[in-house]
Amino acid sequence: MNFSQAIASFYQNYATFTGRSRRSAYWYAYLYSGGITFLISLFTTQVDLDTGMPVYSPMYYIWAFANLLPGLGVAIRRMHDVGKSGWFLLIPIYNIVLLATDSQPDDNNFGPAVK
Repeated sequence: MNFSQAIASFYQNYATFTGRSRRSAYWYAYLYSGGITFLISLFTTQVDLDTGMPVYSPMYYIWAFANLLPGLGVAIRRMHDVGKSGWFLLIPIYNIVLLATDSQPDDNNFGPAVK
């Protein structure tokens, strides 16, 4: 799956929490979402001079909220691809290992192989 196909899949399956997602689909979507988030925050965030804390623009919050379900959906499908429940996303460090693990080559409880 290439970058543009991964982004299209990211939004077409925005609220699909069943099935499986390839490693490339997850990481391309993560790269895209993180890159746009970085650019939005770079150009719209201000620093409160009294407290030194960042003040994010409404655009930042709209973007983050709009990508919450698609990001969660692709991450859960990625967990399914390695044969784990989506709840494994809540386990620190181990979830990153699972997100980087290669897919199960055969069908599993969550659907047919995507490779």
